[in-house]
Amino acid sequence: MSEDTANGVRNSASHNVKENSRIIRVGTRKSQLAQTQTGSVVNMLKEQYPHAQLEVVAMTTTGDKILDTALSKIGEKSLFTKELETALEKNEVDLVVHSLKDLPTTLPPGFTVGAICKREIPYDAVVVHPNNVGKTLDMLAERSVIGTSSLRRAAQLKRRFPHLEFKDIRGNLNTRLKKLDEKDDYSAIVLAAAGLRRMGWENRISQILEPEDCMYAVSQGALGVEVRVNDPDILEMVSVLNDTETVLRCIAERSFMKQLEGGCSVPIAVHSVINENQLYLTGAVYSLDGSDSLKDTMQTSVSTQTQDEDCSVADVQHVGITAKRIPHNSQAAAEKLGMDLANLLLSKGAKDILTVARQLNDSR
Repeated sequence: MSEDTANGVRNSASHNVKENSRIIRVGTRKSQLAQTQTGSVVNMLKEQYPHAQLEVVAMTTTGDKILDTALSKIGEKSLFTKELETALEKNEVDLVVHSLKDLPTTLPPGFTVGAICKREIPYDAVVVHPNNVGKTLDMLAERSVIGTSSLRRAAQLKRRFPHLEFKDIRGNLNTRLKKLDEKDDYSAIVLAAAGLRRMGWENRISQILEPEDCMYAVSQGALGVEVRVNDPDILEMVSVLNDTETVLRCIAERSFMKQLEGGCSVPIAVHSVINENQLYLTGAVYSLDGSDSLKDTMQTSVSTQTQDEDCSVADVQHVGITAKRIPHNSQAAAEKLGMDLANLLLSKGAKDILTVARQLNDSR
């Protein structure tokens, strides 16, 4: 986006917000990580709109309350978003900050992701018990127990590290680290590196899992800002937060998962990168024990140059995302890439793998 265009956007949105003396309420989960992430988004908005009045509203979600059941067993598609979206629908908040990986690929009517901020490192990280400081997964003793709430992580890591055992661990970031440190139930746990980095806890990371060991979750490491479709001032305001490469990668990843009809109850993993206007997407599906899998890579051409908004396509959504000033042809190409890769894996038998994984998970 050119500086003049950016200034125009900011001035327009700021004028509307100031004109109405509007207090903008920002919804978030109550966890320390969620509030830290929301605080970073609020600070970015304050930099762009210094006169805006921003107020954070924290609340507890279903996923925060149910801590004795594996995420994959609960069966609720919007575990960490439902209460926040209800508040958005009732105009109790004006925008909501999410870890984008928590947002379903199909949003409720009237909502859209109006911005996706620059992605933090999307990889998974290993955090070890204090007795195992300095060790990586391949250095841990036979039958060491690794904690993870993710079928995706467990499936890949069982395949890569067959000498280890895997056990569910629930709770927010602080809770899981406390369970690791204060008990001897786990030799290590696997978490998203992004959360640890945002909290300033990089010193706890013993190992970053590269895609060769464990591909990441769809949209992992990206923050999404959900807004009401019928609130153009807020949609315009948050659009300055969009990071073009992150948006295009996340559209491709979300499209891949949507076409596979995947969620947290089946092991689906991705890896994406943009290099010289080529968007590369690798996607994979796994059986629960990792013994059966399908994986492939496809690419498409995209432009990462921002542009003035084309009013005729301003409200077009791609897998729930409305990304203003990012080339719509590139967004459409990213969405098609995800669908094409999913269809390729489906043609090779991905549906059977995922069906069996879902049935086995339901019966556990």
